[in-house]
Parts: sequence; structure tokens; C-alpha cells
Amino acid sequence: MSSTDEMDKIELVYTLFCDDVRLEVGNKLSLMGVFQNIIVQQLPVSLIKFAVVNHWRGEGRHLAEVRILTPDRQKPVVVSQPAPFEVAPGGFADNISFFVNVTFPVAGQYWVQTLVNSTLFDEQPLVVADAETAQAAESASEAVN
Repeated sequence: MSSTDEMDKIELVYTLFCDDVRLEVGNKLSLMGVFQNIIVQQLPVSLIKFAVVNHWRGEGRHLAEVRILTPDRQKPVVVSQPAPFEVAPGGFADNISFFVNVTFPVAGQYWVQTLVNSTLFDEQPLVVADAETAQAAESASEAVN
């Protein structure tokens, strides 16, 4: 079976960024500090802990990895170890990648890429900005409206 056939058997339902993930009783996930952008007082910024949650449905055994690329897409900021996951037919699976001491050196739109079986499957933008620039951008967009 080709890699493309394997990819056709799974769907990435969502990707979330958060500070931490805990496994609770009953196989429930608790997500702490869910966010879509990182706005800080000053750059560079280091996050002590950062989690990327991918929720899959479909079927089959796969190998997933997550990497975060700089805004110019030239260098990885961090790369996870490849982690196996399995989706039972008609079921779902969550794959969580934890990163520790991640440093974002400059403001910009970083790219969070999810690879399956070493092939790019999905990418999501992650905007990192300082509060002053973010506030100026917000004021400019309000002035246009």
C-alpha cells in the first residue's frame, strides 16, 4: 500500500496550541491555556512548556511528528520525535507533542507543520508578536472599519 493510500485513510480534524495537556479519569483530555497567537511584552520569548494537540479520525497505524518553522520557513524552531499513533476503523486518536523551553526569537508568523509518515500533512500559522506592535495593528484595523 502506498503512502498516499495511507494518507487517504486519515483526516486531521483539528490542531490546537496550548500550555499543557493532562490525561484525566475516563481517558478525557484537559487542555490548559489554549491559544492561537502569542502576544508578549518583549521578544525574544521562551515558553517553558508548549503543546500541540492533533485530533485524528480514520483508520490505520501512522507516524506523526510536529515541527515549528521560522516565519521565512528556512529553519526549524523545534522538531518533535516521530510518535506512532493508531486509529481504529471508525474511531479517533489524539496525538500530543510537548515542547519545552521553546524560544521564538522575532515577531512574525511561524508555521506549525504536522507530518505523517515523514510527509507534510498540514500546517497552521502561529503569530508571535510583541504587545506594542499587536496593539498598533489592532488600532489600525479599527480605524479602517
